[in-house]
Amino acid sequence: MARPDKVEAVDEIANRFRGATASVVTEYRGLTVAQLSELRRSLGPDATFRVAKNTLVKRAAADAGVEGLDALLTGPTAIAFVKGEPVDAAKALRDFAKANQGMVIKGGFMDGRPLTVAEVNQLADLESREVLLAKLAGAMKGNLAKAAGLFAAPASQVARLAQALADKRAAEGGEAPAAEAASESDAAEASE
Repeated sequence: MARPDKVEAVDEIANRFRGATASVVTEYRGLTVAQLSELRRSLGPDATFRVAKNTLVKRAAADAGVEGLDALLTGPTAIAFVKGEPVDAAKALRDFAKANQGMVIKGGFMDGRPLTVAEVNQLADLESREVLLAKLAGAMKGNLAKAAGLFAAPASQVARLAQALADKRAAEGGEAPAAEAASESDAAEASE
């Protein structure tokens, strides 16, 4: 018969798997409680870091329908459950692992499939959602400005053409009265 505390722990971990957008499996060998607390703070409010027994995690993953993590569950295991943006949590874990040799990223789970260490690192290399949205907005604004310029170009060309035509007529009109005045003065001289 299963102990109630273990059943409760399996249910809690399974619920975290179900509610997470991503999960990252790590090994925390040799880290102090202070270092783990620092990691939890660096993950932010959208991620939780849970130390758990491998057998309990295997049962919870099976209950939650998470497959492909069994090979990662060896040694002292802790899992980061991410509810929000997985990029931010992956960056925090990668940076912490670089600074603390006791932390090793083993892999993860996201979008219904397991992630390798390389994929977790690629995720950490991405820019955050807000930065990508800002870049997209800037690109769209630039394209809209180009489109506005293209739509305004024919109207401005017509305006320049009309101005050039008006200038030409004024120049021709200015020469014609001068030529008429010259021919009138020549006629006046001839009559005298």
